[in-house]
Amino acid sequence: MVEQAQARLDAIDRRIVNGLQGDFPLVAEPYRQAAVQFGIGEDELLGRLDRLLGARVLTRFGPMFQVERMGGRFVLAALAAPEARFDDVAETVNRLPEVAHNYRREHRLNMWFVLATESADGIAAAIRRIETDAGLPVYAFPKEREYFVDMRLTVRQAADAEASRAGAVDTPAPAPRPAMAIRGNADPSLMRSIVVATQAGLPLARHPYRLIADRIGCAEDAVIGCLAAMLESGAIRRIGAVPNHYAIGYTANGMSVWDVPDDAVDRLGEVVGALPFVTHCYRRPRALPDWPYNLFAMVHGACRDEVLARVAEIRARLHRACRRYDVLFSSRILKKTGLRIGG
Repeated sequence: MVEQAQARLDAIDRRIVNGLQGDFPLVAEPYRQAAVQFGIGEDELLGRLDRLLGARVLTRFGPMFQVERMGGRFVLAALAAPEARFDDVAETVNRLPEVAHNYRREHRLNMWFVLATESADGIAAAIRRIETDAGLPVYAFPKEREYFVDMRLTVRQAADAEASRAGAVDTPAPAPRPAMAIRGNADPSLMRSIVVATQAGLPLARHPYRLIADRIGCAEDAVIGCLAAMLESGAIRRIGAVPNHYAIGYTANGMSVWDVPDDAVDRLGEVVGALPFVTHCYRRPRALPDWPYNLFAMVHGACRDEVLARVAEIRARLHRACRRYDVLFSSRILKKTGLRIGG
C-alpha cells in the first residue's frame, strides 16, 4: 500500500475529523445529533463522512474495540523478511484475518504486525501458521502493561485548504459527552454479535443502531444499551472516526523503543505515557539477545525531525535510566483493517 499525500480538506471537513474521534451519540438518530456541533444537517454529515472514508482520510468510522476486555488478545509481533521475498512474505502475513495491522519499519526486524484474536490460543495458532507459511521466525511482544493509549490526532494546518489561505482555522472545543439514552448489560452473546456487525464500521444511515439490530435480530434499544455497557466496561475504547494519519499531515510515524531497568519501567512508563505527543505506551517483553527493549512509545509528526525532537524529549525524561534506545520509522502500511472476528 503506497502512502497517500496529505489531503486537502475544507474547514468543515477538518472540524468533523477533529471533533468526531470519540463520544459519538448513543441515541436513535446519532448523526443528526452529531451534526449540530458542526452547524450542518444530518444528510451533509453523512455525505461528508462517506467521502472522507472513500478518500481514505478516515480508515473507518465506528467502535474501537478492546478485545482483551472480552477475553481476546492483541499481540504485537515482528519478523525479519528478506528483501527479495518481502512482498511475498507480506502477502502471506496479510492473508490471515487475525492480522489487524501490518507496517514495514526501518530495522532488521522490518515487518511489524498486530494480531487480534478472540482467545489467547488463537494468537499461538496464528503465529505458528505464519512461521510455517513464511518459513521465518516470529517475535511476539505481548502487552505486559498499558500506560497510555489514545490516538486522537488533530488535522495538521496544511490539510485545510481554507486555513492555508487564511492562516488559521480554529478547532472547536470538544463537544460535551452526549448522554447515553439507554443503559444496559453487555450480554456476551449480544456483545459478540455487535462486534461482528460493527467491526468494519457503523452504517452511514439515519438509524444505524436500528440497522444493526435488524441484522442481528434484536431490538434497537438492546444494541444501544449493549454499546453503552461496553463503553463503560472498557470493551469499547471509543466510538467515532479513525483518521489515516498520513492523510491529515502526520507523515512520520516512529515507534520508539527503550531499554530501561525492569524495576523502574512501570514508573518510567507512566511518565512517558503522560507526554502529550505519545499516542501509545506499553511495557513489552525483551527478546534477548536480538531485542533488548522493554518500553514502547509511539510518536507521530509532520516529519522525521519532529518525531526525533520528541524522542529526544523522552530521552531527557528517562535520563540515566535509558541504557539504549531506537526509533523504528514506518515506511509503508501493508495492512490496516482493525479487529476481524468471524460471524
